[in-house]
Amino acid sequence: MTEDELAALVGTRMPGGTRTLEKWWVTLVLDAMECSADDGASHPTFVFLVATGSMGWTWNELFEVFAATEADGPMFGETNTTVHTPLQTGETYTVRGEIVSAARKTGKKTGVFDIVAYRLDVLDAQAELVASTTNSIVFPRRVENV
Repeated sequence: MTEDELAALVGTRMPGGTRTLEKWWVTLVLDAMECSADDGASHPTFVFLVATGSMGWTWNELFEVFAATEADGPMFGETNTTVHTPLQTGETYTVRGEIVSAARKTGKKTGVFDIVAYRLDVLDAQAELVASTTNSIVFPRRVENV
């Protein structure tokens, strides 16, 4: 993927989807995180889980958009989550997302890599924004692939 092809992907929308926060799932996630059941779906981790689980692409499909595969070793970069209204057990949320930035960089030790950021918005049944998470993925690049 050339640098121009990479830059052209900024603004690409993800298919999106919906997710209902079923009580059984919320309970399992809270137990796995050793959190109190009283936290319910208001725990901020649920924003990331709902958003990435309903972005409309699998991780491999997201990697393919950037001409990468799991075998290339993509790495999770930064994350920034904003919660306007805590998520609620039993509610259904809609997720929409887009690629917000993409940059090629070169490190002395790491060589060429791309940093891609995507934002996922979580909306309630009234289409009000209740939370968003912006995350980045670092794609190592082999010289022959850039």
